[in-house]
Amino acid sequence: MVFSSVLFLFFFLPLVLTLYFSVPFKFKNTILLIFSLVFYAWGEPRYVLLMILSIIINYGFGIWIDKSDNQGKKKVSILTSAIVVNIGLLGFFKYANFFVDVMNSTLQTNILLKSVPLPIGISFYTFHALSYLIDVYRKREKAQRNLFKLSLYITFFPQLVAGPIIRYNAVADQLSKRLFSSIQFAEGIKRFILGLSKKILLANPLGSLADTVFATSIMDLSTGSAWIGIIAYTLQIYFDFSGYSDMAIGLGKMFGFEFAENFNYPYISKSISEFWRRWHISLGSWFRDYVYIPLGGNRVTPWKIYRNLFIVWALTGFWHGASWTFIAWGTYYGILIALEKAGLEKMLSKIYPLNHVVVLLLVMIGWVFFRADNFEYATDFIASLFYSRGNEIFDSEALSLLSINWFYFAIAILVAMPVYPKLQKIQFRKSLTYVQTAVALLFHLFLFAEVILYLINSTYNPFLYFRF
Repeated sequence: MVFSSVLFLFFFLPLVLTLYFSVPFKFKNTILLIFSLVFYAWGEPRYVLLMILSIIINYGFGIWIDKSDNQGKKKVSILTSAIVVNIGLLGFFKYANFFVDVMNSTLQTNILLKSVPLPIGISFYTFHALSYLIDVYRKREKAQRNLFKLSLYITFFPQLVAGPIIRYNAVADQLSKRLFSSIQFAEGIKRFILGLSKKILLANPLGSLADTVFATSIMDLSTGSAWIGIIAYTLQIYFDFSGYSDMAIGLGKMFGFEFAENFNYPYISKSISEFWRRWHISLGSWFRDYVYIPLGGNRVTPWKIYRNLFIVWALTGFWHGASWTFIAWGTYYGILIALEKAGLEKMLSKIYPLNHVVVLLLVMIGWVFFRADNFEYATDFIASLFYSRGNEIFDSEALSLLSINWFYFAIAILVAMPVYPKLQKIQFRKSLTYVQTAVALLFHLFLFAEVILYLINSTYNPFLYFRF
């Protein structure tokens, strides 16, 4: 089940909200847990048992770590065992096929492995569990003795299958007590509608365009079409994932939870490092706090800083998928950020505002690896961005794609900049407050109506981050 479906919008969500606000607080977590399991089981019924097994294992490890307080090596060994178990489960279901293919190719073996399906959201709920265990180990939180509360933390449906990655210490208190208000609920609805609109009205049409370009043979691809395709994908992946994060944050507010922001207009960044402080913030901060800093972070010798960066970015790329293109993507960013540490960031700051253009260009080249089905196509596509292969630089196909989709590009580029927050900050006279409220209400109702019309008339509705 996805948020951008008629089933979710008109059946699942109204039902869970009705039951949730009909029962006393002591039953609210139970309602959320039941519906979260139903939400997950709707698309992956056989893997609900895997997720429940993961929860029970981590529940036991959390208490074990907590009880072994101040026992030195024993505590470290328990945490290590817990990490190995979690990474082992993730590794088997997400990377087994990849490793077998690599082994067969490298060693000329013929190992046969029945294709292992990828459970939806396993990368996200594994990282949720690991953050919980590490926070207990670091004494930032006590182990959760209530199995149902820990289960809700890991399975809560707004962030279950595509994030954002919520830290246990950020919601531990909210699992036991939270405040409800009509203002918070209304803010949640507005945030959800904005995220849904990003996904349906911008990401979907741009995604369809990107799919058309990336399905074109390299030999038939003009430079103009290649640029149109990668710009479309650059906007699609932002609105797809940030839209999903907006919907998750909005749903959280409806149920009384407050989640941290996951995106902060990354395409206005002036450096690659700044881009990653604004893009998928929850993943970047997770790797920073649980991998980069434990490795020594910036407090070590220069060569170790670069080593730490490459480890983090290799893991970041591999976390996204078992493919050489994702590994190349992660390595690419490791190199760029290492170069910025070595002085590139200072050089970029001296060519403002051209640094924005340079950063966007580098980011788009990175997205080619992220989008391409294989490494060879990725490198050929990048070459097509700068070399026409004897074709027209801007052929009739490129002109047709641009003439049909220019409006989506214009709106998407505008929305990708922090225009809306600035409009919200405009101060009106008290006499116009009611007018402002009415206009905002009509605007959100209009967006929701447009979304419904799109869902009724179109079957194209992918969610990119579901495969991670």
